[in-house]
Amino acid sequence: MDISVKFLGGAGSVTGSKYLVDTGDFEFLVDCGLFQGRRELRERNWDKFPMPLDQMEAVVLTHAHLDHVGYLPRLVKQGFTGPIYCTEATAELAKILLLDSGKLQEEEAEYARKKGYSRHDDPQPLYSMEDAEKVFPQFFPCDFETPIEINPNIHVTFFHAGHILGASIVKIVIQGEQQKKRLVFSGDLGRYHDPILFPPTRIPKADILWIESTYGNRISEKVKPEDELRDAILDIFDRGGLAIIPSFAIGRTQLIMYYIFQLMEKGKIPKVPVFADSPMGINATELYMKFKSDHRLAAVLEEDEAHPFDFPQLKYFKKQEESKSLNEYRGNAIIISASGMATGGRVLHHLYHHLPNERNGIIFVGYQAEGTRGRRLVEGEKFVTIYGQQVPVNAKIYQMENLSAHADQEELMEWAEGFCEKPKMTFVIHGEEESSEELAMKLKNELGWNTIIPNYLESVMLFEGI
Repeated sequence: MDISVKFLGGAGSVTGSKYLVDTGDFEFLVDCGLFQGRRELRERNWDKFPMPLDQMEAVVLTHAHLDHVGYLPRLVKQGFTGPIYCTEATAELAKILLLDSGKLQEEEAEYARKKGYSRHDDPQPLYSMEDAEKVFPQFFPCDFETPIEINPNIHVTFFHAGHILGASIVKIVIQGEQQKKRLVFSGDLGRYHDPILFPPTRIPKADILWIESTYGNRISEKVKPEDELRDAILDIFDRGGLAIIPSFAIGRTQLIMYYIFQLMEKGKIPKVPVFADSPMGINATELYMKFKSDHRLAAVLEEDEAHPFDFPQLKYFKKQEESKSLNEYRGNAIIISASGMATGGRVLHHLYHHLPNERNGIIFVGYQAEGTRGRRLVEGEKFVTIYGQQVPVNAKIYQMENLSAHADQEELMEWAEGFCEKPKMTFVIHGEEESSEELAMKLKNELGWNTIIPNYLESVMLFEGI
């Protein structure tokens, strides 16, 4: 048996993760992400999938973020009919996220058509809500730490990765004619001291390893995230402004609500209105109540009077009319709204109306990919384009990498040091060039590993004749 892999995304960029594993008579995809960020990356989403989809047997998912699951409706639309293996929470979150993504793409195509700012005469969405719904019957939810047979010779096990609810490190054991091989995909690794999620599981052995490198060249400051968030909020409130937090609906929104609740209960910030303005974020939050064994807040959520997802100052906004009522809001309040990189969603309305006001503050709490509106804002641009119009940036911009869901360089190295043996090959993936190069060099110099930074669409033979 020969085993090879083709890098269809997540190589040379922090987006579009897709890794096609071929064992000769069985081909499957690990992750099925959407490309985001720069136009040249986003345009890849429209390309035809580079193999006949009736030959692909399965998809295995690490977690539910768009850059890991967002291409699924396109895959199914092009003919994929196989099972999609993932943890139970990942399946439920992916349903919420894909529906929201389809809805946003429909709305953005319609808005572009109405306003005439698209390059196309009749702009179309990449996929619709109906396309997203067609994916759902193919989900095959799995338990953590329980091997699943996806083929008589291939077993998959999911281990906690932190990062978001349901996120997993994926271990794939392939039994050849003479020997078995272990493939390990880190997925996106979370923080070791996250107050909500379990730390990444240490894996003792891998013949081939795929390790993410989002923050492969960054070491987080030794400051408590809640203190950093408190300082930013108080700074904004001292100016009489509104704190707007663009936040990924899955994971970051729940962590931010946890910290805000803690800060208010401890008297460290005033008890002002907190608006959770993201239907997807609201639906995702409900899953934390459902999957209590997948996180560390079970005891906290048992409190009847108030807890991080239900306290007097917190108002959930599902309807668009409620969201629009905040357009003219003035004074101290906190708005948490998706998307985290300000690439779409309701947060754009808030930025459009509140960026020009110098009293306000925008707090970015996660990674801002190259080419995104969030990246341009944290890099200091004085104007950003929203809905085809130039909007002046007078509000103060804050970036808090300590609140990121991604392991930093030290945590990535700590996880890597958990391996008892050197992998035969370690692919450093899901990172921008500098991040991947620095982590690859560090793994090579300090652990003696054979590290490879793959290129987009590159194919690599992993084993021959096993």
